[in-house]
Amino acid sequence: MKILIAEDDFISRRILKEILSPYGDCDVVVDGEEAVQAFQMAIEEKKYYDLVCLDIMMPNTDGQEALKQIRETEKNRGIRGSAEVKVIMVTALDDPKTVFQAYYKGGATSYIVKPIERKKVIDEIRALGLIH
Repeated sequence: MKILIAEDDFISRRILKEILSPYGDCDVVVDGEEAVQAFQMAIEEKKYYDLVCLDIMMPNTDGQEALKQIRETEKNRGIRGSAEVKVIMVTALDDPKTVFQAYYKGGATSYIVKPIERKKVIDEIRALGLIH
């Protein structure tokens, strides 16, 4: 499995990488702008990501905007439906408006509220069918 982690907080980044590393190769970026660049580069190289973990509140380009650009990139390349990358939004914000934006406007696959816990992350990637 190929995984992209976009998280500006060092500790959260480290925890996600530690949890996900046993399941695949993790690329780590610190903001949404880098996430979009890494995603586009992977598609150009035909080395697709299976999972993207996006923090919502990041400098430069936030997670919501990065998700929008990732979905736009997929659409432009004809990648749709089950071929789309699985995206877990990670955030400290547990409010309905943020959840609504991530799922319905952005096309997020899943949503995890911080603090990041191993069981929560593993349960999510299992539910997404990325591990058994």
